[in-house]
This record gives sequence, C-alpha cells and structure tokens, in this order.
Amino acid sequence: MSITRPRRSPHSFSRRFPRINRATLLIVAVAFAISLPISAFAQAVLDDVAGRVIAQVNGETVELPMLDSAYKVNIEGDMATVELRQVFSNPSEVPLEAEYLFPLNQNAAVFGMTMEVGDEIVQAVIREKATAEAEYKQAASEGKAAALLTQHRPNMFTQKIANLMPGLPVEVTLKYVQMVPKVDGQFELVVPMIVGPRYESPASSDEERTSDLDGPVQNATWSVSPVPAYPAVAGLDLPKNILSERVSLDLNMVAGVEMSQFASPTHPLDIVETQAGLSAQFSQGKVMDNKDLILRYMLGGDSLQAATLTHHDERGGFLSVMIEPPAMPDETTATPRELVFVLDTSGSMSGQPLAASKRFMDAALKGLRPDDYFRIIPFSRTARHFAEDATPATTFNVEAGRKFVSRLSASGGTEIDRAIRTAFATDNPDNTMRIVVFLSDGYIGDEATVLRTIREQIGQSRIYAFGIGSSTNRYLLDAMADEGRGYARYVGLDEDAMDVAEVMAANLKTPLLTDIEIDWGDLEVTDMTPSRLPDLFAGSSLRVYARYKGSDQGQVTLKGLVKGRKAEMPVKLILSDQEGEAALPLIWARNQISTLDRRIAVRDQADAADKEITRLGLEFSLQTRNTSFVAVSQKVVNTSGKAAKQASVPLPMVSGVSKNAYPQGFAGSSSPEPEAMLGMIMIAVMTLLGLRPRRKVGGLRDDPQPS
Repeated sequence: MSITRPRRSPHSFSRRFPRINRATLLIVAVAFAISLPISAFAQAVLDDVAGRVIAQVNGETVELPMLDSAYKVNIEGDMATVELRQVFSNPSEVPLEAEYLFPLNQNAAVFGMTMEVGDEIVQAVIREKATAEAEYKQAASEGKAAALLTQHRPNMFTQKIANLMPGLPVEVTLKYVQMVPKVDGQFELVVPMIVGPRYESPASSDEERTSDLDGPVQNATWSVSPVPAYPAVAGLDLPKNILSERVSLDLNMVAGVEMSQFASPTHPLDIVETQAGLSAQFSQGKVMDNKDLILRYMLGGDSLQAATLTHHDERGGFLSVMIEPPAMPDETTATPRELVFVLDTSGSMSGQPLAASKRFMDAALKGLRPDDYFRIIPFSRTARHFAEDATPATTFNVEAGRKFVSRLSASGGTEIDRAIRTAFATDNPDNTMRIVVFLSDGYIGDEATVLRTIREQIGQSRIYAFGIGSSTNRYLLDAMADEGRGYARYVGLDEDAMDVAEVMAANLKTPLLTDIEIDWGDLEVTDMTPSRLPDLFAGSSLRVYARYKGSDQGQVTLKGLVKGRKAEMPVKLILSDQEGEAALPLIWARNQISTLDRRIAVRDQADAADKEITRLGLEFSLQTRNTSFVAVSQKVVNTSGKAAKQASVPLPMVSGVSKNAYPQGFAGSSSPEPEAMLGMIMIAVMTLLGLRPRRKVGGLRDDPQPS
C-alpha cells in the first residue's frame, strides 16, 4: 500500500512550529554555552606542567592516585602461580585514601598479600569481611597505612589504601595459584587486566531486593550486592593521554614434559628459551592495562588422556584427576537441531564487537543443516525476534536471517536475563536438540539472576557462550556454559577477530564424552568437585578435585559414553602420606568455594553455602566473598593532622570498546554525559516553547518475514 502525503510549500515550516523569537535563541545559546565547560572539564583536567590528574570528588578538587603494576607468572605444566605487585603513589600534597578496581582470574585461589610502606613490610592476614573492614577503618583513623582487599565478584576486586601519603608509595603484592585449562587442544592461561563496565538493570535490582525480603529463610543471607562504582576513565571522563603504559610482565615456564607453540594472541612478547623451559616479557617493556593477557601453549603431544596430582599434610589427602575425551573426529550427528542465536546489541557491543558478532552469525547461519531450525533474538534493553517461532533452515530463510543480522545496530542497556527467558519461551520442534548460542561481552552486574534463570529453564537444552571483546566477563559466560551443559569460547578484538569468529561459528561442537562417572574403587573419597560432571567436547579437558583418606596405591575407572557407546579408562593413583603438590589444597578449596558461590546464586541451600564459604576462606587463608585480606602498618604515616581524601585510581577504556559502553545505567555512572545534559536542556527548552515536532505515523516494519 502506498501513502500519498500532501505536498508542503517552501514556507510551511511555520505551520508546524511557532515562530522562533529572540528569547528562544537566547535560551538555546545559554544552554549551549553552559554545556561547553561541562563537556570540556567534565570531571578532571590535566596539569600540563606536572602531569597530574585533578578530579572533582564530592565537590572537592583531588589529585588522583597513580599506579604501577607488575605480573610475575610462573607456569609448571598446567599449573600457574602469579604474583601481582601494585605500587600506589600520591602525586598531591594531601593524604589520600586510594581505591583501585581490578580483575583477577575467576578461578584464582588468592592465598597471600603483603604491604610494603617505607622500610616496613606487613604480612596481611585473612579475616571475616566485616572484621577486616573494621580493622582497616581503625587503622585509617589512627593515621596508619593500611590495605584492604575486597571481592565483589569471583573476577572483580577492589584494593583500598588508607593514608597514602605524598612521596611515600605503598606497594601491595597479591599471590594466587590456578590450574591452566585446556581449550581446543591448547592450554590457555588468561591474566585479566581490566574490569569492563557493568550494566545494572533497575528492574532486576528491584526484583532482587523484593525476592530476598519475601523469599525462604534459607535465602535470607543472599542479596546481589551492587558492583563498585566505576572510576574515572581516560578518554571519557579524563583526558585520553593522562595514562601511560603501566604494566610489566616477568614470566617463567618449566614444562616438565615436551612444550611447544608458546605464544600470546593479545600481546607481542620477547620469548627466550632457557635450560628449564622459557622466559617471556612484553616486547614493549610495559603495556597499557586495557585488555586481558592470553597465553597459549601445548604440552606432551596428543596421547595424554588422564593425569593425576596428589598431596597429603596434617589436614588429610587431596587429589586431582584430569580427564580428556578420546581423540575422535567430531562426526555429524543425525539429530536435528534448533539453534537459538541470542545476540547482544547493547551499546557496549558497538563497533568492533558487533562487527565480529555479525561475522560469527553469518558463518553460523551458512553452516546450518537442511533439517535444522533456527531463531535469532537480538537484545539490548528489550529482546526482539527474527521470527516468533523456530524457522526451518531453508535456503530462503537462511538468506533472510543473514540480511536481518546485517542490519542490526548497537545501543541501549544489557538485559541478559530477559533475553535468556525469551530464548526458552517457546517449545522447540519435535525431535530436535535446542542449542542456545549466546554472543555477548557479559557486561552486567547481576550475574546471579541470569544463572538462576538458566538453572530453572535449561531442561535438556544446551548453551554455547561466546564472549566477544578484549576484556569480557568470563565469570558470567563460563558459568552460563556450565549451567547450560555446553562450552564457552572467546573472540578477542585483535587483527584475527573476524577469522576466529568465522571458524568458531562454522564448527559448533557436539560433546564427545557424556554421562561421565568416576568409580573410585576401594579409595575413600569425599568432597568431590565438580559434583556434577559436565560433558566433554573435542579439545577440552576436565579436572576433578577431591579429598581422600589413607595412603596406598589405588586404581580408579573413568566411565562415560562416547557418541552413545560405553567407554571406560583405568587410571592408576599412587597415593602417599608425604607432601606432594603443595598448591593442590588451595585449588581444591577454591573449587569448593566456586561451587558454593553457584549454590548461592541459584538459591540452593544458600545459607549453609554462605557459612561454608566463610569457613573455607578462614581455614585455607583464601580471599572470598566473605573473607578479606587486611594489612596494617605499625608506624603512623599520616602526621599531617589532615583526613585523607577519597580518590580512585583512573582506568583506561577497554580496548576495542566504544564510549557507548559507559552510559548512565552502568556501574559508576552517577551523572549523565555532558552531551546528554545539553540534549536534555535543549529538549526542555523546545518543550516549554512548543517546539516539539509532531509524531510521525504510518511507519513500516523492515524486519524480513521468513517463509
């Protein structure tokens, strides 16, 4: 149907708007003039003489604390021990209380912290969170230097430094250990360097608060704590050039077995072979902490399918068994699939991330089989549809889906829970396996609600989570894949991002080893984690941790189904009453805590899980959501008589992420952008003066209609 509009004369503008008078122009001009200094000096300015960063904090002018970081990474086989040294300095003339928001690997067992100020070295102690906070505040009020580490999410932390004095740097060193997982045939160690902004949904926050108040007693201890306020960002709130390269790397690797193909897809490295293995540093010496460091390598060829570690001390025995699926071709299964593509189109995905997602989607759609079905659900604040129901993967429909995806753009918030509910809102076609393919950076603050929704609705479906970006929320995406009995993979925004996305999409995997069980034989084993063993996909591995009693040789049998056929493999264990791998108890405890964190998130006996996290954190001296490391100096360092001003260490923008990732509604954004303020002023002026144009009607839907 065509619509004929009346022809408008060249002078018809005055019929839609009242005449603009001088008063109107004056008001608009004043609004524009007001916005200019707001935009130019929004929160900070750069002192060209001294290179200082001056910010407005609670109405006061404060010079922001500066940071220098160094990672010392030691890798032995598939275990990594990391020391992170953070040096905080105060360029101002007044005492500061510094706060630094930073990430750690979500699987890291943080077991130690030291603070060095002047000639004093303080070993931090682990305390219950409230006790640690009280000790820190007391030390701050007494003028002593203090450091407090707080976990907000398994991969998100803040370090607070009390009484950071001019000319007296404070050095804090964290120590953690973790196993290095095997991903697509290579071992992959991720060293996160920056926390991306987190979208906080007002609706979900309200629902969470209400449900916690009205829920069962056992859930009363669980509430979704808000993520910490996001600090000032160079290139957004601050001048872009105020931050320089401030992170160094000292890596040493002892393989123990044949090692090959050591490299980083994210950072250029200078690699030197040594007698024991190799060493590596950043080629530039120092880098900006604006994207995660990823390291990959191979060990021992392809023949290894199981490996064990053991340790025994006064607490008892600890063991670990690594399981890999047999090397078999990933043959095409005859089971038809319903692939539900859930595509993040929020503001943080604009630019390179959305381009990589589109490349992924194009390859995935082209790779659909004739008997498959598909749905496409782009989402930001709301979820949309390519089609309401599952669409047969005919040539015509696939082409229509590709065109639909090509026209998508990014804006708005990140309502992941709403999108996941939409994915499960319809029944999948008969005799099909539903696979939800989820593409996002995971930049949200309420991970628990999403995980709870998946636990409730997953059924026999699977979730394959693909993280798109240089510093994604791996905690959320890994957990989604775990709850969805699938796998998580990541597409970094480097020069190969498009090719990587296309390869991943074209090779959506099916599990090789399912229904995994472990027959421990005569061995007395308790506290196994994970308690629910996941399926294994080609090129991946699984580590099982447990405690044992006694010391002797034993044999366990791994059982499962390989493409529906029964399979088993005997594994010989040599158990000893002597100490073995000393880090194993820490890793076992950290995995137990991860399981308990998940129970709290999905409200499965949350009160008991919360208490057990506290017990494990104190017993094994580990940083958790309920326990914190705190260090207090013996000496009084603040003798100025002035209270320390609060100030956050500024962060760079995440590499490859546009400014659209940081609008109001993200953690830390408490005021509109300067340009948004100008827009609101203009709208208000136009509304008051009757300048708002009439609403256009008769818009046409441009979504393609599948046949």
